Amino acid sequence: MAQQLERPLSGAVGEEYEEIRHRSQWNLVWHRFRRDKVALLGATIVSLLVLAAIFAPWLAPHDPSTIFDSGLNLDGTPSGPTRQFPLGADALGRDQLSRILYGARVSLTIGVAANGLAMLIGIGIGSIGGYFKGWVSVLTMRLTDIMMSFPILLLAIALVAVLKPSIWIVIFVIAFSYWAPVARIIHGQVLGMKDRDFVDAARALGVGHAGILGRHILPQILPVIIVYTTLGIATNVLFEAALSYLGVGVQPPTPSWGGMISEGQEFYRSAPWLVMYPGLAIMLTVLGFNLLGDGLRDALDPRRRN
Repeated sequence: MAQQLERPLSGAVGEEYEEIRHRSQWNLVWHRFRRDKVALLGATIVSLLVLAAIFAPWLAPHDPSTIFDSGLNLDGTPSGPTRQFPLGADALGRDQLSRILYGARVSLTIGVAANGLAMLIGIGIGSIGGYFKGWVSVLTMRLTDIMMSFPILLLAIALVAVLKPSIWIVIFVIAFSYWAPVARIIHGQVLGMKDRDFVDAARALGVGHAGILGRHILPQILPVIIVYTTLGIATNVLFEAALSYLGVGVQPPTPSWGGMISEGQEFYRSAPWLVMYPGLAIMLTVLGFNLLGDGLRDALDPRRRN
């Protein structure tokens, strides 16, 4: 019986097992990720959006702020899709495709920058609150609870109303509004890690608090950070679109998908493309990052064997 248990697997199953067993952790993650077709679809959508944003000056047929007389019909309504305006023109006669491409730059820049800043604040406060005991933990977590008690959208509108709206103000407002959920998640992860054996061993060897957090605990929760960073970008793109739609986000004439929907809603019957195409861009962006985040979560799950 013992000989049967020790006998290695043979055939294709055995070869696949040996191949997986000798892979490194990140090779295993890539192996799982590339087998997930839904995650690859999300990665493809995100890649195309990033390329469109980077190469917008070369892909856009016109300057997004240029007003064309040919973009308006004789009665003053927006012109529909033509060879000059592949996705039609807006209410001022500007090319819709060019504004959507440049709007991708604005949405992705705000989404990535605001999410990165929110993650830095949330990771810092959450890890300190989860690692230290006593008044430090109480203070950081009560601050987090206070922030989470405010309606995020109303808090953001109030902050933007006090400050002068601009891209950088919107980034700061979104980050300030979004860090609290991140801190709560990181707090729970660090709380579950700080009493593990490898942390006690590091303490016994004289490693300081910063070393334990930076070199031992945070690397262990890196998969969680990666997943929530990806999913957070989608949330912040939606958040920016909502602020711009309400008129307190990115200000005209800078193209923003939410602002384009707000400007075009007056013509939603006679020129539905003014609302449909920016809305489709928001939907694809959020869908792409959500699919990518779900795929990364599955690929980084240590309970999966292959």
